[in-house]
Amino acid sequence: MKSATDFFSKEEQIAIKQAIAEAETNTSGEIRIHVENNCPDDVMDRAAFLFSKLEMHKTELRNGVLFYLAIRDHKFAILGDAGINAKVPESFWNHTKEEILGYFKQGEFATGLSEGIKMAGLQLKTHFPYQADDVNELSDEISFGDN
Repeated sequence: MKSATDFFSKEEQIAIKQAIAEAETNTSGEIRIHVENNCPDDVMDRAAFLFSKLEMHKTELRNGVLFYLAIRDHKFAILGDAGINAKVPESFWNHTKEEILGYFKQGEFATGLSEGIKMAGLQLKTHFPYQADDVNELSDEISFGDN
């Protein structure tokens, strides 16, 4: 089985990064993807740990969103920070996750993530529109775990 760093082709990584960049052009929100082989904890606990480790809680408006994928354990989570969670409908993240999982079940992981990123981007745009002085606070690069 592929390792996390080899899970997406170069073309797929570019497509995911483009989806992030495109989503972030319309919002002050920040989106990150983290991929690792195994999830050693509860999937939401692991996502929360990585959210902190990636310093996603340090965005000015607390509007970061993390998409977390553990490929060998088949675990996936979406975690939004306090700012975005206070604005989106309660069912939004579950609905987004279900949409993405539909792609995952067909083996279309990069497409699924890209579609989920677009959905998150629309919500971020609605609640946290782009500001003239906005800066990209977090990297658009996919981060990978070592485990």
